[in-house]
Amino acid sequence: MAYTEGLAIFIFVLALWMWSRMRALIRPSQGARIEPRPGTAILLVNLQEAFWNDARYTGDQRARVEAAVLREVTLAQHNDQPVIALRQEYSDLGFRLVARLLHGGKAVRGGPGLGLAAPFVGMADHMVVKQVQDGFESGELDTVLRALRIGRLRFLGLAGEHDVAKTAQGALNRGYEVELVSDGIATARDGAFDPVAEALGGQGARVV
Repeated sequence: MAYTEGLAIFIFVLALWMWSRMRALIRPSQGARIEPRPGTAILLVNLQEAFWNDARYTGDQRARVEAAVLREVTLAQHNDQPVIALRQEYSDLGFRLVARLLHGGKAVRGGPGLGLAAPFVGMADHMVVKQVQDGFESGELDTVLRALRIGRLRFLGLAGEHDVAKTAQGALNRGYEVELVSDGIATARDGAFDPVAEALGGQGARVV
């Protein structure tokens, strides 16, 4: 009887811990409001091998995103604006377990496909590693943007309804100007980005 009760408690605690990790994975972060800043940066989200080659994204989607990224990066380079790549890498034990359970183990530290996908290699001036959907969560992105005097962010990447949306929300929470480059954002489900864009637009983001 004691063994059964102990096992039940262990399972409950484990489930609670996993729930807290999953909640942390998808929750947008809060942060201090930024001071006025003049700069603009391109933010490339999750454009790494592990996700870019996922069968959930069609060839047409990849071609559309690749063309948009090339256009935006070329324009940014012409205007001397930095390009920042947000790269997913699960290193925390809880996040690694969630990734293995829900994402087939993609982007786990030490695994394959962590680098930028072939079409985007060499495009980023700065690389920031994130563990959760919101790229602001660790504070590293805040530090980079502060040093570069960036106040406006143009978003492209994967997945529009998850990582792009949560990072954009984190940016809005801090007072950044947010621009969502619609033809440079892909989702695994058709139309999934539309309600997200509408919700973010209601908070001041621009879809361009």
